[in-house]
Amino acid sequence: MIRARNGSMIPVLGFVICAAFIYLSFRDLWLNHKWRTEIGFVKRNGTQFVVDDKALYVNGWNSYWFMDHAVNEHSRYLVSEMLETGAKMGLTVCRTWAFNDGGYNALQISPGRFDERVFKALDHVIAEAKKHDVRLLLCLVNNLQAYGGKSQYVQWAWQEGVGLSSSNDSFFFDPSIRKYFKNYLTALLTRKNSVTGIEYRNDPTIFAWELINEPRCSSDVSGDTLQEWIDEMTSFIKSIDDKHLLTVGLEGFYGPNSPKRLTVNPEQWPSELGTDFVRNSNSSNIDFASVHIYPDHWFHNQTFEEKLKFVVKWMQSHIEDGMKELNKPVLFTEFGLSNLNKDYEPSQRERFYRTIFDLVYKSAKRKKAGAGTLVWQLFMEGMEGFNDEFGIVPHEEDPVYKLMIEQSCRLGRVTGRREERKLRKICSKRH
Repeated sequence: MIRARNGSMIPVLGFVICAAFIYLSFRDLWLNHKWRTEIGFVKRNGTQFVVDDKALYVNGWNSYWFMDHAVNEHSRYLVSEMLETGAKMGLTVCRTWAFNDGGYNALQISPGRFDERVFKALDHVIAEAKKHDVRLLLCLVNNLQAYGGKSQYVQWAWQEGVGLSSSNDSFFFDPSIRKYFKNYLTALLTRKNSVTGIEYRNDPTIFAWELINEPRCSSDVSGDTLQEWIDEMTSFIKSIDDKHLLTVGLEGFYGPNSPKRLTVNPEQWPSELGTDFVRNSNSSNIDFASVHIYPDHWFHNQTFEEKLKFVVKWMQSHIEDGMKELNKPVLFTEFGLSNLNKDYEPSQRERFYRTIFDLVYKSAKRKKAGAGTLVWQLFMEGMEGFNDEFGIVPHEEDPVYKLMIEQSCRLGRVTGRREERKLRKICSKRH
């Protein structure tokens, strides 16, 4: 055996090569982690969302089912898969439920009592969203009965003998129920994530809080009851968390005192629901307005072309309100076209989506108040039980899938965010 003359240097050289390999392998991982820990909160500058002083226009989706699926080990992977799919489409925000009151897999079992197992599921959802660079719009309660909703709070008060009324609208005016809801808000906002160690109120992964999904209080057509509740609850939330944006969760209907009730509302009935888009959105603690788009459910016997004309008028009206009445961004937080329509054809959904995306893109180019859209809804293969007439399983050959990626790239060009590495990679594949 011949010994190398510089044999003493071989171990040193090996160490240097090994160290260099480790550095190069983990540098991007460390930088990526560093970026994620320093991600900025979304803020508002007039009619625009901004992050780190750069405009943000939202192209995102709804997956209300995240927390429910994260509870059980066998279905938890679907949350990660959906977030990964959304991220690959350039989508930036997902709206999901941060509530489940009473019933199966309830987060809040009874007033002020929480299931830690379900809270950890929500922790997981937030942590996974952070991992995939997706922000969350978290809704706090449902006006509808699904997942408990305001009717569950009314039932709790009634069972405990403190309820003033059995009407579901007592959710908005009963002092005991207001206390229940504030206790829930406190628990949620101050929750320390068991995965990330960050309190929810300090986590910029959360895009914003949505007070209630599609509020209605038809027992008081004047709208005073709902407005007082909005003012009280938004003030309470801001006293605990002044870092996050806050929206109401409105469908966008105009109330009885608005001249637009006759010219823009789909029919007469929406002006009698106790809500008013401008008045409710003008509350001092509301940072941006929310609007839904469902002509299928709002009209009777309209053709597809008539629905498209309504969509344009509906969106333009609310964007105008954002500019002239509110000086706030307007986010279209739900929209869809039903596949149960008698004249439905898949190509109609593509046209419907494109109409909506085009209006937001034009608004963004002109720096107007149309701040983005959230499709209702996306889900994964094998989840048919959670589907509805609007649901979409995204896949690469679907025209709507391609349309959503195109919108991500268009909005990225407007703000300059297309230059960010991830979005640049997504958009370059299209060409």
